Amino acid sequence: MTIIVLALTGYLLGSIPFGIILTRLFGAGDLRQIGSGNIGATNVLRTGRKELAAATLILDGAKGAVAVLLARQFLPELGQDGAMIAGAAAMIGHCYPVWLKFRGGKGVATLLGLSLALAWPIGVVFAVVWLAAALLSRISSLGGMVGAVSAPVAALALGYPVYATGLAGLAVIVLWRHRENIARLRAGTEPRIGSKKDKAA
Repeated sequence: MTIIVLALTGYLLGSIPFGIILTRLFGAGDLRQIGSGNIGATNVLRTGRKELAAATLILDGAKGAVAVLLARQFLPELGQDGAMIAGAAAMIGHCYPVWLKFRGGKGVATLLGLSLALAWPIGVVFAVVWLAAALLSRISSLGGMVGAVSAPVAALALGYPVYATGLAGLAVIVLWRHRENIARLRAGTEPRIGSKKDKAA
């Protein structure tokens, strides 16, 4: 029962659609009718409101981090397993929110947030790889996917086998959520950051 409550709390926290809330609150329109229709920070950026995109990125990351921290605060006896379950539930909530008929974001920011909360060195590796890949390729989706895959590798290298296993599973979800981007990458049609095509991708 404890684990069920933990997972449910993480899921509900993760399912808060901050991108939609912020764009509606500040008059930027219905995010689901803009660009790709995704609820994450990259699509918020397509509204032209950089400050809203930054806020969405931070808040989506915070969902994962807060879920992990709550598990540690209230259920410390569950240790790494409890923290991982709570963080994973938050990311699943972001990707498949019940409020939006399970049509959510792609999970990169939330995965970064929970990675930082699990063990900050893992999160730092994730962030550095994400930014480096995105800057070098100028492809946002590629940066996010490479960053997500780096998280379990970093966890294993740093001596966190429990986190490595959980993060590997979450990285698979991120890749699955990016399956259309992967198809465009293979076709050479994935838009680059700042390009006109990016506004509708």
